[in-house]
Parts: sequence; C-alpha cells; structure tokens
Amino acid sequence: MSSVTPNVVKQTVARSHFRVSRRNSDWLGCWGHHMKSPAFRIIKEHQKINHFPGSFQIGRKDRLWRNLAKMQTRCGKRDFNFFPQSFILPQDIRGLRQAWEEGGTRQKWIVKPPASARGIGIQVVHKWSQLPKRRPLLVQRYLHKPYLIGGSKFDLRIYVYVTCYDPLRIYLFRDGLVRFASCKYSSSMKSLGNKFMHLTNYSVNKKNTEYKANADETACQGHKWALKALWSYLSQKGVNSEAIWEKIKDIVVKTIIASEPYVTSLVKMYVRRPYCCHELFGFDVMLDENLKPWILEVNISPSLHSNSPLDMSIKGQMVRDLLNLAGFILPPADDMASGTTSGRSSATSLSSTAREKPRPAPEQVVAEKMKRAYYLTQKVPNQDFYTSVLDVLTPDDVRVLAETEDELSRRGQFERVFPGPGASRYLRFFEQPRYFNILTAQWELRYHLCKGKGLELLRSWCRQGFHAGVATDVLLWSLPRSHLLQKSNPHLNGFSKLDPSRISKTLPAQEPKDATRAPEPSPGAQSSSLLPCSGGASKKPGAPLAEPTPAL
Repeated sequence: MSSVTPNVVKQTVARSHFRVSRRNSDWLGCWGHHMKSPAFRIIKEHQKINHFPGSFQIGRKDRLWRNLAKMQTRCGKRDFNFFPQSFILPQDIRGLRQAWEEGGTRQKWIVKPPASARGIGIQVVHKWSQLPKRRPLLVQRYLHKPYLIGGSKFDLRIYVYVTCYDPLRIYLFRDGLVRFASCKYSSSMKSLGNKFMHLTNYSVNKKNTEYKANADETACQGHKWALKALWSYLSQKGVNSEAIWEKIKDIVVKTIIASEPYVTSLVKMYVRRPYCCHELFGFDVMLDENLKPWILEVNISPSLHSNSPLDMSIKGQMVRDLLNLAGFILPPADDMASGTTSGRSSATSLSSTAREKPRPAPEQVVAEKMKRAYYLTQKVPNQDFYTSVLDVLTPDDVRVLAETEDELSRRGQFERVFPGPGASRYLRFFEQPRYFNILTAQWELRYHLCKGKGLELLRSWCRQGFHAGVATDVLLWSLPRSHLLQKSNPHLNGFSKLDPSRISKTLPAQEPKDATRAPEPSPGAQSSSLLPCSGGASKKPGAPLAEPTPAL
C-alpha cells in the first residue's frame, strides 16, 4: 500500500486477511503511483505493482493521439476512426490553423493540458484568439452532436484491466459509470464557458448546486448512473446496447495495441518477469448522436474514490474481481522467514521442492526457439499458416496457455476481450508480431466453443510434467521437411542464428500437420486450476498446488 492507495482497495485487501506491510521488502502487491521505467528493476519476481512501464503512451493525452495517429497512418483511418482529430501545440500549430480555417466559425474546439485530470485546465473555444499558443496543449475537435439523455450530454467510464502485454491479455469490467453534465446541453456559442454543460467530470459537476446524486445502481436518475442501468434504459428505447458494447470492446483492444510496442519493450528491459506488472485503465468514452463510441482519453490511475453507495457498489465489486484476477503469489516459505527473495522464487514456489526452476533438455530449448522463429517469419499474418501452431506444443506453449486459462477462470464480472474468438483479426495491427499472441489467438479460435476439450488437453500435458520440460517420450517440434529442403526459402532467414543444420540432426524433421498431437480426452469434470502454477513460472512436478490468494 502507499499514500495514494484508494480506500476501496485497502478495505478489500483487509477483508481478504492481508495486512499492510511496514517494510520495503516483504510485500506481495503494491497499489501506488506510476514509476519511471528504471525503477521497475527493484520489483522482485514474486511482487506485483499496479502499473506497466510506458503505459503513459496512452495515459497522456498527447501520447495517446500520437500513437493512434500513427496507427491510422499504418493501418488506415477506417479501423482507427474513433478518436477526435487532435493537434499538439506548439508543434502542430500550422496544421491546426489550416483545420481551424476549414472548419469555419461554427466549429468548436476543446483545449486540454496533455497530462491533467479531473477536468483541470479544460476549456471549449471557437475563436483563434482564445487559444493559448505557447504552452503545451492538446487541441481536439469538439464532438458537438453528442447523444443526449434528458437533454444532457454524458460520457462512460469503462474499466479496462490488462494483466499482461506478452501475451496480451485485456479484460473489461461489465459495469461502469455514466457521468452526466449537470446542465442541459446547448450548441450556442454563448454557452461555451459553462463547464457544467460541456464537461462531464464528476469533480467539476459536483460543484454545481443543481447536481443530483444517485444512490441506486439500478436507477436511471441523478447525474451518475451505473453502466448497466444505461444499457437497460437504451434497450427500452429500442437501441441495441449489445452492439454498442461490442464497438467499445473493439476500440479498447485497438487502443491498447497502440501502446503495445513501447510497453512490451520496456517490460523486457526493466521488469524481471511479466507477472510483476498489471494495470487498471479508465477509458472515457462518449456516444455521438448516431451512438458511435469515441475515446476521449485514457486514465492510468482512474479514480477509485467511492463517495456514494453507487460508487462503492461498482468499484468495490470491480476491485475485488481485479485482485482475484491478479493471482498474487507467495515466495518460498524459508525465503520469507529469512527475509530474502532471490531470483529463484517463482509463481509456484510454495515448498522447498519447487525452488529451482526446471532445466529442459537442450533439444527442447532449441525446439522452442525454432518454433517461435518459424512463426514470426510470416511478414503478413496468414490464418492458414498460423493454424498449425497448435499441432505440436512446446513446454512454454503449455505453460502460457494454462496460465491464460487459469486466469480466465478467476475473471468474476470481467470479460476478456483479448485474446478471444476473433483475436486473429487484430494480429495485423501489431507493429511486431508476437509468438504468444499468435498461439493464444489460435487456441481461442479452435477451442472457444469446446472449452472442456481444450482444458483436458492441457491437463493431459501437465500430468506428464511436459509444462516443466521433464516429460519423456514426447514429440519435439521441428522444421517442416519442405522448408529444410528449400535452401532459398525465405522462412529460413529467421533461423540463421539457430544453425538449422545442427538442429536438423537433433530433431526429427517432420511436417507439423503429420505430427502426433497430444491426446484430446473427451470433456470431463473441470477444475479451476490447470497447472500447479500461476504467472507462467516453471515448476518441478510433484510440488504442491499453488492456489491464487483470494481477495474476497
């Protein structure tokens, strides 16, 4: 805990029989300020902090626009047309002037400091003379035709939880907040100075004497509703609220992907293992008159202060489910007693028998490197090419897939939006392909309609100790024979450092499609834990099961 830890987090942790640590080294989880990237190096393998290095790439308004504009250039505006046109001052002053003149005198612009929150420093303008031009600002085309309820504009606070960037795993909480402006909307230029009309921030509107609180999460009253109440209201009006939700999920995934190259690079550089980071984002979304969702901004430290029963109900449930999804782990018992937590600790180190990480046979290590390189050589994502990634699984594959399924079983009211059945269509948006994203996308495509079959497949491998790299009589992945025989095949370019001639002597050169797959038992009774592990760490077979600590 820290001085900025919200009370709802403290209360949830306390009810779960955790205690606040007074020392700097013996903690499991921390909920605090964002840190500079090099500071993440001090986080030990069993510790988890509530931020990723580099998440400000979407958390700052200027960086968010830059990254989404970059995605528009690379992937096309059709797929990334969900963020109002923006300009960063002072460097974009010429482009802004041109757009300003093209928009005419009736065009409104909203001016925002690039790194502020709670509506501080925001103003709506329509005259060039009203615009501060020398200090850093984001100037955004104003959505002047919002969807109105009761004559007032509103926005949605969507809670987005990212548990890992490689492989990317994104969750949306099924409930959220609907925040209304406390004055009825008018498009008149004379009203631009009225923040109670044009801003929806609670921190702004609570100062209005006309502001009305709402204590009932099911009621459509006052100036703050539950998101589920909004969906119910719109459904009664004949609106397909599920279609809106699907669009929101789509733009959330694309926005997180826009930050992926930066965050993934910094995690590899400064973080000991992916388990050590997770992050809750607050997406502010507005619906226009056609019910199209637009992302206004992303908050990397969304407010969790609960000033009403409505806030407490929604945020309390969300924090509880988030902490369960986080799957906090314990270091080895004797390490805790001695006050040391070396790099040997892992997500499954609950006894002395599991302290040391398994050391797979050299041919297994080579096979894993070969397989990853092979599937990353496809420059343009090809569904047929990627399908075979599940034909022969490596120990790392099984660990990642089991971790992904274990995590999903703890989701509560969170909904996983990536990877999902349609994850493959997002792979082309990644600046660099990631092997584990390909793997999890194909897994979801194959098993989302028969989860039980997929879970039993993973269990069968884990019972053999294959996830730990110690199983015997298993088929190793190898390069397809057709590729080994084609000297000029471009797919071999990615294997130059791996010495394919040496590898071909070690591994059987078989076509993956002809390989004997792991047995796929008929669906049976499902348990919530696939692996005696959490967080993807290696483990020796026979060690005790590591259950994630509940946060109920």
